[in-house]
Amino acid sequence: MPSKVRKARRQIRHRRVRKKIFGTSARPRMAVFRSLNHIYVQIIDDIAGHTVAAASSLDPQIRAEVNGGGKAKSEVSAIVGSLIAQRATEKGVSSVVFDRGGFKYHGRTKALADAARAGGLIF
Repeated sequence: MPSKVRKARRQIRHRRVRKKIFGTSARPRMAVFRSLNHIYVQIIDDIAGHTVAAASSLDPQIRAEVNGGGKAKSEVSAIVGSLIAQRATEKGVSSVVFDRGGFKYHGRTKALADAARAGGLIF
């Protein structure tokens, strides 16, 4: 399947998911975006319209930990998940709504979510 079609279908799934999911200040939305090489996650308060916390595989903390690039993408995703849980807890966020961004809940997305739960986030 061509990449344009794949991207368009993911965006349609994401819009369908976003109709039901909404982040408040009490329970913000944890949005995940997965590119070919990297993974990004934000905790967003949709009412205020601002990002509470963010982490990605491009963060200097994670780059230092991954270092030589010998880790699998799912392992890096788990590290990003634990980092976002730590940053959210520092900001006083303990409960979130998970927005998988139209991606299947498996692989890197699942690894990130499991690590965030292990880090103390409730969803």
